[in-house]
Amino acid sequence: MTDSYDINEIKRRMQGALQMLKQELGGLRTGRASTALLDHVQAEVYGSHMPLNQLASISVPEPRLISVQVWDKSAVHPVEKAIVAANIGLTPNTEGQVIRLRVPELNEERRKELVKVAHKYAETARVAVRHVRRDGMELLKKLDKDGTIGRDDHERMSDEVQKATDQAIGDIDQTLAAKEKEIMTV
Repeated sequence: MTDSYDINEIKRRMQGALQMLKQELGGLRTGRASTALLDHVQAEVYGSHMPLNQLASISVPEPRLISVQVWDKSAVHPVEKAIVAANIGLTPNTEGQVIRLRVPELNEERRKELVKVAHKYAETARVAVRHVRRDGMELLKKLDKDGTIGRDDHERMSDEVQKATDQAIGDIDQTLAAKEKEIMTV
């Protein structure tokens, strides 16, 4: 963060957390197979974490099946392990370099599982927003201490940061509630 206060930059960073949440929740497809389910899954290969779409072709040949064609034979096991570790409720079935993932019917237990995953994503987004808030508040303290801004400006700007934080957290909660409703009523 720079040494100048910019509420728009703080809001932009908070909106980034909300956008990330929406992207992750988009991967929680409720009834049909979708390649978006694997968008955030990363496998540890070649000494680093890589997204699956850089290691394999991902397709949906049937409404309830995702096919992952791994390009490098040595990456099959790490990809399989990453899918299991992602905790998205899909069990890999591997044949050679092709990993098939059956998307289960959504029973009540599976729906509750998806809601828990959605809550985990939302909490990660809330934490990101709180980090942005902390950065903004620390900057204001520094500017106040340096004499760059006065006490009244510090108070006003702190209120702005807090209002932006409350708005972002509210948006996250609203997005989560909508996704939870979608999952539970399909």
